[in-house]
Amino acid sequence: MHIVPTEPATAGRGPALGWGLSVQRLLAGALTGLVTLPLLTVLLTQLRGILNLPSQMLLYLLAVVVVALVGGLLPALAAAAAAAALLSYFFIAPFHFVIGNPNDLVALFAFLLVATSVSSVVGLAAHRTREAETLAAANAASREELRMLAEEQAALRRVATLVARGVPPAEVFAAVADEVSKVVGADAALIARRDPDGAITVVARVGDHRSELALGSRWTPKPPLVVAVALETGRPTRLDDYNNVSGDYAESTLRLGVRSGVATPIVVDGRIWGVISLGGRRGPFPTDTEKRLGGFTELVGTAIANAEGRAQLETSRDELRRLAEEQTALRRVATLVASGLPPAEVFTTVAHEVGSVVGADATTIVRLEPDDEVTVLTRIGDPPDQFPTGSRWKLEPPLPVAVALRTGRAARLDGFSQVSGAYGDRIRATGIQSGVAAPIAVGGRLWGGIAVGKRDGQFPDDTEQRMADFTALVGTAIANAEGRAQLEESRDELRRLAGEQAALRRVATLVAQGEPPAEVFAAVAHEVGNVLDADAAMIVRLDPDGAATVLARVGAYPAELAVGNQWRPEPPLSIAVTLRTGRPARLDDLSRAPGAFGDGLRRAGIRSGVAAPIIVEGRLWGAISIGTRRDKRPGETAQRIADFTELLATAIANADSSAQLTASRARIVAAADDARRRIERDLHDGTQQRLVALSLALRLARSTETPELKTQVGQVADELDDAIDELREIARGIHPAILSEGGLGPALRTLARRAAIPVELDIRTEKRPPDPIEVAAYYVVSEALTNTTKHARASYARVALDQTDGVMQLSIRDDGIGGADPTGGSGLIGLRDRVQALGGVIEVDSRRGKGTAIIVELPLQPG
Repeated sequence: MHIVPTEPATAGRGPALGWGLSVQRLLAGALTGLVTLPLLTVLLTQLRGILNLPSQMLLYLLAVVVVALVGGLLPALAAAAAAAALLSYFFIAPFHFVIGNPNDLVALFAFLLVATSVSSVVGLAAHRTREAETLAAANAASREELRMLAEEQAALRRVATLVARGVPPAEVFAAVADEVSKVVGADAALIARRDPDGAITVVARVGDHRSELALGSRWTPKPPLVVAVALETGRPTRLDDYNNVSGDYAESTLRLGVRSGVATPIVVDGRIWGVISLGGRRGPFPTDTEKRLGGFTELVGTAIANAEGRAQLETSRDELRRLAEEQTALRRVATLVASGLPPAEVFTTVAHEVGSVVGADATTIVRLEPDDEVTVLTRIGDPPDQFPTGSRWKLEPPLPVAVALRTGRAARLDGFSQVSGAYGDRIRATGIQSGVAAPIAVGGRLWGGIAVGKRDGQFPDDTEQRMADFTALVGTAIANAEGRAQLEESRDELRRLAGEQAALRRVATLVAQGEPPAEVFAAVAHEVGNVLDADAAMIVRLDPDGAATVLARVGAYPAELAVGNQWRPEPPLSIAVTLRTGRPARLDDLSRAPGAFGDGLRRAGIRSGVAAPIIVEGRLWGAISIGTRRDKRPGETAQRIADFTELLATAIANADSSAQLTASRARIVAAADDARRRIERDLHDGTQQRLVALSLALRLARSTETPELKTQVGQVADELDDAIDELREIARGIHPAILSEGGLGPALRTLARRAAIPVELDIRTEKRPPDPIEVAAYYVVSEALTNTTKHARASYARVALDQTDGVMQLSIRDDGIGGADPTGGSGLIGLRDRVQALGGVIEVDSRRGKGTAIIVELPLQPG
């Protein structure tokens, strides 16, 4: 056995490609190109309107062949590049090396590929021809060798012609196997392709071979077989004697009479593609067999490279067509999205486009619901009754759409036999065998998904990515629709808010104008009914006995609820709950309302109600209630009613304050009138009568001349003194003289001395305030001390007076029994009226057993 690895054929074939040519030949080829290409360009420029681009390329290709024949490969390659540049500059629109049409770019690439291949083949053939001629001239005696070389060159030319014509590789392989076996005198020739798993596949064979080595068969060669060694080393290998090789292959080979073998690897683009193997019965092959095989392996490599290039080119064209179709479909969908069509129309179009682009038999778009079920929005490709639009399903893995909705990523399933449930049963009934699903995201949240199904085969690996572009458009369409809906809702909300604010302004205007509460109540009931789109509205006042009095009503409430009527609402009525709890309440089903009132509501068609409390100065005053014939009111209804209840509370508080002020002023006037009447009565009934009697007595004394005159006159004088004292007391009651003469301090000290109980004075200011303030403070102390003496059972009292920051501060405290009622009796009420009339504040603290404290603050500049 003799195995000899030799240098790879490609290493020794470099000169055959042109590098071994003489400088003269290279210069001749370059000169040929420099002359031929410009002349041809000028000619074609003149014939531009007659010849099309393929014809122009063919003429340039012929020029490249001429250069290759004259100068070899290097000048031919340079000529091919120059020809491509000239074509791009002068003949491919829009010219000047700018290619506008992708097809022109593909044609130019094909031209370069063919020109390179032809240059290689022609250069190689020319080199072989020159080599044969050189050998014939050097040794005329080697006619047999020259004949063999000629045959080899002829064989190479025939193979090169096939390669240049672009025939399928299978024909090239068969031709090469046949030509090689003839040229080298082999009894068998085999061409095999190496597969990724290390095995080889027979692609061509001639001569005697094992029956197992039929075309298309696969087997795994092991060293020392030449095929295995050549594939492992990447170099030509020979085996001169199979007698010493063991194994089934060697035995069957020997049975065929094959004694020796040679194998040379086929290299394509730097990688070992396969091998050419020869077998012979007549002993070892000549030593130059590997070299002679090199030319054929190069041609086979070129043929394979060309075939792969054409396949890649065709694949690129198919990919471009597919991409163009996909982009067209995306543009159609994008146009629908941009036009603002409803999502339902977009869904149907997307389902059709996705199904067409990815070659699906069925396409479904679903929406993910809050309960994790899905709703079918559109389905194409199946009978309508299988997955009807609007149907809801609970999907579980391994369904692709269930996985996509759980993970947020695309998913696929090849085979639905393991899918359980009704959904899986229906899918199997449709014959779907493979499925892919992609999620639809809207605004960063998972919204739904698109699923496609296929009955035969599986989807390509890039299906998920291709679907992603459509899911993005669907997400945009949904986001746009939601955005438009939100915008419309915002506009509706703005319109509603504007109407509500206008209603509130109208009510506020009535409140600010001080309109009577009855008018404000009626206006509020009317505005609330309009703003909230209610069928009935009512305002009630909570009475002390727990009943409710109707103050205003509009709409469909029963006749029993006329204005002025009193009634007792009971739960679960919303107004009853509000009047009991002081909080907003609602009842969405008035069928449970009890009694005659509930019957009246149901007769009026009122089905739901909402109530909100009216709070005046911290106390529950009443409520507003609305009713509607619809099933349920929005959740913010109570809050919207609250804006009106605040205005009502303001109106009620204003009305109460106005009434209290009016009553206070009336009491002040009445008190003044009573004081004047009391003075008049006292003067008329007391002092005046005594003075009349004294006048009569003096008249009588004048007419009498008795000795008793002197005594009577004295008595008259005494009576007059008493009358004068009495008049002084009366005057002091009207306005104490000491207050006018000495001020508040001395006046308070006088009151303290006259009091029946000890009084402690703490007077920290002697500055006299204005007369009204001074008089009010005097009478507050006077009345307080009088009440203390009469009712408090106190052992002492304390009066404090001070002035700070423009305010007089006055307090009267005792240690009595307390329990004084500020609202009972005229004394404290009169004090409150007098103080409030001057813009002051009075507080009475009289808890039982804790004494009484009266705190007064009077502004020194009364308003």
